Amino acid sequence: MARSKTSGDWLKEHFDDEYVKRSQKEGYRSRAIYKLQEIQQKDNLIRPNMQVVDLGAAPGGWSQYAVELVGSKGRVVASDILSIDPLPFVEFVKGDFTEESVLNEILAVLNRSLDETSSNKLPNTPTNYLADVVISDMAPNMTGVEATDQPRSIYLCELSLDMACQILKPGGSFVAKVFQGDGSEAFLKDVRSHFGKVKIRKPKASRPRSREVYVVGQNFKG
Repeated sequence: MARSKTSGDWLKEHFDDEYVKRSQKEGYRSRAIYKLQEIQQKDNLIRPNMQVVDLGAAPGGWSQYAVELVGSKGRVVASDILSIDPLPFVEFVKGDFTEESVLNEILAVLNRSLDETSSNKLPNTPTNYLADVVISDMAPNMTGVEATDQPRSIYLCELSLDMACQILKPGGSFVAKVFQGDGSEAFLKDVRSHFGKVKIRKPKASRPRSREVYVVGQNFKG
């Protein structure tokens, strides 16, 4: 079946994209890694020995980069409803993280790592405070209808924030992709209620015409 002109134009733009070429050359799974990389360079969220949870991780580019940052004594736990090809030093939990069984599996992985590296655990901290950083590059399957896509996008943002608030250590950090539009200001206000410092980032790897930005929350209030 012949491709439409629109899909053909998208494919040409995709394969001509400098970040696509760079990710292929450097062995990363997606161009999205450079969005997180720029945020990291500006905000220094992920450091050696940390525990990072990557929500909506497929195909795994953010997890790949996070592993490089946390080092051998850190841990990256990735989760998605889609399967991903195995990644070295990334523990993957398949399923909807809003379901109790999936959440419990993520918590079990994080708990196990705390048992193995007890120095990571804060004294007198509840066991559900397990992650140093929660990152999310989630987006719904877009229909092209903003009245449908925007609420679904904001809903995913809210879910990722709720998850972060359940598992972050006091002082922890949060990153989530947000599409600017209806509901985005309310979401930003919600993030500000939970974090001492909140910034909006528009990485260079984010296509200029895209309404996506990244909300970065630091100093989780617990």
